[in-house]
Amino acid sequence: MSALLDSWVRQRFFFTASAQHGGAIQPAHASARRHVGAAMRGVCAATVCALSLCACVDVSMPDYKRPDTPAKASWSDQKGASVSAAATIEPDWWKGFHDPYLDALIAKAIGGNFDIRVLAARIEVARTQISEAKAGALPTMDLGAGADFEKTTGQTFSKQYNVAAQVNWDIDIWGKVEKGVQAQKAEFHASEADWRAGYLELVANVSSTYFQILQFDDQIDQQQKTLVTNQQILTIYDGQRRSGLIPQTQVLRQQAEINRLTNQLLELRRSRALANNALCTLIGVPAGEFQLPQGHLQERVQLPVVPEGLPAQLLARRPDVVAAEFRVLEAYNLVGQAKLAQLPTISLTAHAGTASFALTDLLKSFTYGFMPSINIPLLDPGVRAHVQVTKAQSTVAEQQYRVAVMGAFEEVENALVNLSSHKAQRVELQQQVARLQIVADQIQSQLRLGVVSQLEVFETERTLLEAQLDLLANHQLILSDTVFLYKALGGGWPSVDVQAEVKEH
Repeated sequence: MSALLDSWVRQRFFFTASAQHGGAIQPAHASARRHVGAAMRGVCAATVCALSLCACVDVSMPDYKRPDTPAKASWSDQKGASVSAAATIEPDWWKGFHDPYLDALIAKAIGGNFDIRVLAARIEVARTQISEAKAGALPTMDLGAGADFEKTTGQTFSKQYNVAAQVNWDIDIWGKVEKGVQAQKAEFHASEADWRAGYLELVANVSSTYFQILQFDDQIDQQQKTLVTNQQILTIYDGQRRSGLIPQTQVLRQQAEINRLTNQLLELRRSRALANNALCTLIGVPAGEFQLPQGHLQERVQLPVVPEGLPAQLLARRPDVVAAEFRVLEAYNLVGQAKLAQLPTISLTAHAGTASFALTDLLKSFTYGFMPSINIPLLDPGVRAHVQVTKAQSTVAEQQYRVAVMGAFEEVENALVNLSSHKAQRVELQQQVARLQIVADQIQSQLRLGVVSQLEVFETERTLLEAQLDLLANHQLILSDTVFLYKALGGGWPSVDVQAEVKEH
């Protein structure tokens, strides 16, 4: 600090204010004023030269435009007249399944899931980084104090005390700092969209996992019934073998079938336990600490009505696509900031301090000064290289946006195709179950009349149970297809116009 103050004192345009006996501020040198005026004239001349040099630097930026992507006016599976976005998807769209238990699980997941908390924390990081970027346009002030004690052989012990302050302000005359602020605001909005995408992903995963667990419960129940039927068939076969009506091989074949069915039952229970563990993690509970009560999928969850004529504009509601475009905007602003960094920077520096050999005399005299300066980056290859780096990063952001859009198109199309196909299959499966039920009823009537054997009744019941399992699986697929369709279309989030965001700022 002492060396710094010494350098200040040597500047000829500094002023010294004497605090002794109420003395007035006096020039440190008779020509100090002339030196200050000459310094200011020199800064003005340097500014004129800088402006002339700036004419040779390309800092132009085209107006922001959303990256072009293949147009898609409608969906291939679209039927009927188009409907409005608000009428298509409600913000709490999962309530269309009319299952209060599912609603409670989703509410618990939104409040307790740790992935969502991470995304929320990233929003706060991006918010504070906006303030950090804005701080680049504000003055900075440093304050320091020190003491210097020195002893040289043969000389008396010396000591010196000093206090100094300095204010520095880099004037953002070109808007370089503001470009950085706009880039950070775009990242903030992208982080918000990331949170929305994570929210939508969480709701979809909780719903589909819940449906899957209930399907496992129904499959386990049906599998147990099938196993009982096959054990009854085995009893009949064993009696026929002892009577010499069938060979031993037929009994062994039926026993092997029971082994197969038992193995499937064990596998279903294992899968159910794993799915329950996944649900625990989704709702923010340690795996194994929560058990979803057993239930029946078709009884608990209703198939919602998905409106026909879904408008392609709903794609603008997808949070991941919105986040990708905000990051294109962020890259655009960073290119502008890098280009403006090629222009001269003007700084204003003011400093003041005091030094004394005695602590009691420290505040009796002050030295202060003001120094404007200009920095012209004539030969700084790093600055120009950074412009090329930001341009390349902007290209990456644009391509990532296109990837997000194309992936969104594919997800919506796949969800529509799956939903349409599974609904068509449901009609066939319902007819199959209805007809097999009629056969089973007739066989049961014939059994009472003694026309058919108990074995034929069991065989018919086994076929009916298999068809019912297929219909159950189809029900779960339609529910999951509906969830994925809502997710692919962006859920209930309102659309975001990134270009409008640019115009506001």
